[in-house]
Amino acid sequence: MPICHNIRNNYTSTYLNSCFSWLKPLVYGIDYGELDFSSNSMDELPGSFGTSASLALRFGQTIFSLASIFFMCLDVAFFTYTSFCYLVTVMGLVIPWSLTLIVVDAYSVFIKCLPRQPKILLVIIVGDSVLSFLLLAAASSTASVTNVLLAVEGYCTAKPCSRYQFSAAMAFFSWFLSLASSLFNLWLLPSL
Repeated sequence: MPICHNIRNNYTSTYLNSCFSWLKPLVYGIDYGELDFSSNSMDELPGSFGTSASLALRFGQTIFSLASIFFMCLDVAFFTYTSFCYLVTVMGLVIPWSLTLIVVDAYSVFIKCLPRQPKILLVIIVGDSVLSFLLLAAASSTASVTNVLLAVEGYCTAKPCSRYQFSAAMAFFSWFLSLASSLFNLWLLPSL
């Protein structure tokens, strides 16, 4: 059982592996082989920034956002309700954000030349998180106002209210993809 007597400031992977290899069978009961502290296994996390899965997430987010704003704006009277205007405003923020990150992800996937830097990834995580919460608020308020309008007899005909419901559903799908992208990138951040 090796014991570490010389503790230095530089913790290399060989040093850590030799010092803590005796703990693995004791703690886990199973010897998994040598721990590799130097490998960066999070580089190809599916859905993280610069991968083809991230490109698919961004593409889906853009499609759902465009569908949501399209079905909301088909009815001319959507601007009379604040929650509907809020949804259109949030989609006006989400669509350019998603399109920009589609271009960056496509460049990274096809050219394979984009370095991952912690500051850039942090900006993307914060942007995705903020837009994710805004999307959730917009989709929830749109769905609740639509349900109230449907509950009042004769206040909203079936055709515009079904468009509002469809718009809210597309906003929820866009929110889910934005949240997934934010969580995948958050998972990648500590490895950089």
